[in-house]
Amino acid sequence: MKIGFVVNDVMTEEPVYTTTRLAMRAVNMGHQSFYLGVGDFIYSPDGSIHAHVRSANGGSYESLHQYLAEVQSDATESRRISLDQIDVLLLRNDPSDDAIDRSWAQTSGILFGQLAAMRGVIVLNDPYGLANALNKTYFQHFPEQVRPKTCISRDIHDIKEFISNQNDKVVIKPLQGSGGQSVFLIGEDEKANLNQMIEAVIRDGYCIAQEYLPGAVDGDVRLFVLNGRPLKKDGKYAAFRRCNDTGDARSNMHSGGKGVECEVTDKMLELVEMVRPKLVRDGMFLCGLDIVDDKLMEINVFSPGGLGSSQELTGVDFTDVIIRDLERKAKYRKYYGSGMQNSDIASL
Repeated sequence: MKIGFVVNDVMTEEPVYTTTRLAMRAVNMGHQSFYLGVGDFIYSPDGSIHAHVRSANGGSYESLHQYLAEVQSDATESRRISLDQIDVLLLRNDPSDDAIDRSWAQTSGILFGQLAAMRGVIVLNDPYGLANALNKTYFQHFPEQVRPKTCISRDIHDIKEFISNQNDKVVIKPLQGSGGQSVFLIGEDEKANLNQMIEAVIRDGYCIAQEYLPGAVDGDVRLFVLNGRPLKKDGKYAAFRRCNDTGDARSNMHSGGKGVECEVTDKMLELVEMVRPKLVRDGMFLCGLDIVDDKLMEINVFSPGGLGSSQELTGVDFTDVIIRDLERKAKYRKYYGSGMQNSDIASL
């Protein structure tokens, strides 16, 4: 099986990333992994889709650093391949990372992913589903029971009215973005700077104001979902709690958060069951749910990270479960050919 991993930029990938773990695991299981950035696609005159790719398929690797170093090495030449040769294309780029400096790159993975899917390549997550999830309004399409109270506006008075109705304690953040960028916890002590904080968020677009959940003081739980069901192996869930003991309200790993062990509760599993129908319908193969108390704070459908933390804290490597599932989907594609749509096979 040949697997393509679409990232923002191949040369900025890190060994600790979930993408690196998946790519190396695939190689160690006898498959071929190919890296390509969102700027590496080519639409050929005959309608076929090509890409400049880098790879390290020379055998078995024990070190993530060794594997990625070989992919990124000056001695490893980029080569052009037809995506018709690829069995599965995993869209692992984060559009929000390109929002400011490379706005052209935000939708490139999705658009070329759609073209590849039209030619029979399995593209995950489904690029048509991802097109509807480019900003956080996607979250508002899930059942009201799973979501915190929310106001989305660019009007400072609307945002302040919502904050007042929530007893002056909310979280505000940009409609587009990830990694904890421009996220503020508004409380009694922040009232004096409230206007400036709201203006900092709405400067680049819409602002999301969200009710503060008391359980957030203990961080949030990142739970991986595969084909609409919790990712599980050897009786353990791919999940961990993200905490920040620096005083920062954000628990994102990029913002100084750290991973600790967590218990996956019946409430969390119920949340998964409530969002499963839409995730499956939208062709969301692998997602990361961020949970506080009995609410979802976010659903990451683009490049959910943290499998390394899950492995470290549970002692279980979940990557082989994901690669085995890709093997299964590739078999379905051979059985059914174009008779099965990409969105159906994506979360089957």
